[in-house]
Order: sequence, then C-alpha cells, then structure tokens
Amino acid sequence: MFADLKTFLAELTSGGKHPTRFDANDYRLAAAALMVHVATLDANLSDLERDKLHLLLKTRFALDDAATDELIDAAVAADRDAVDFYQFTSLLMRTLDEEGRRKVIAMMWEMVFADGDVTEFEDNVMWRVGDLLAVPNRERIELKREVAAGRDPLDDPQ
Repeated sequence: MFADLKTFLAELTSGGKHPTRFDANDYRLAAAALMVHVATLDANLSDLERDKLHLLLKTRFALDDAATDELIDAAVAADRDAVDFYQFTSLLMRTLDEEGRRKVIAMMWEMVFADGDVTEFEDNVMWRVGDLLAVPNRERIELKREVAAGRDPLDDPQ
C-alpha cells in the first residue's frame, strides 16, 4: 500500500514512468472515468470539456499528449461500460490516501466548471462520489468554492 502511494506521489509530482496502456487497475483510469462522467452529464464530451480534460490529465499525471489521448479514450469507454461509480471509487479507495482522493475530487470539480455551469445532476454526482471516496462534505464544498473562484485547489498549501 505504501509503495502504491509512493508511486502515485512520484508520478503526480515528478513525472515517473507511465505505461502506454491503462488497465482496469490503474487509478488514473478510474479518476479519468469519473471526470468524463461529470463532464458528460449534460451532453457528450464537448471540445471545450475534452480540452480541459486533456490539460488536467496531462499536467496532473505528467503524461505526454499521446498517453493523455489514450487515457481519455480508455476513460470514455470505461465510463460508458460502468454500471455505477463503485468500480472506480473502490479502486481509488484502495490505492490513494486521503490527499490523493481529495485531489481527484478537485479535478472533478474542475471538469464540472469547464462549461461554466453547475447543474444539480453534477452537484449530486459530486456529493455521491465524494462520499464514496470519504472526502468530507466541508472539504468538497471548499474545493468547489476554490475552483469556482478560478483558483487551483491543488496549489493551495494546506
């Protein structure tokens, strides 16, 4: 478990080695699929949302353009085939610590706000996923406020 956490942090901050394929046990695929889900609640993945998703995944997971596109395609397929959030959230609960799960929620909020509007469906999904990831409601609300204000909650020194 500690090795997985160490690998996650190294990949997130220093651009460690990444596989060219994203398998079902890859926390990045789980996070990306949740991001795709909230981005597509109101329609298909728009060009604006796809660009935002590409930027977030590329920068947060230190991927190159080809790997990022591959991750997005895999995430779209995973979201389409998913019955519920559990397959993604249970993987994230097993592989990420509290801070890692908080970062996933922050990235999801960034996707929700990509089109400039938050629907009640998006808000509801964020509440349900946040509960499944054991991110306290107070923290989810704070992350939402920071993203809405245009601040990067992952740059916040908490």
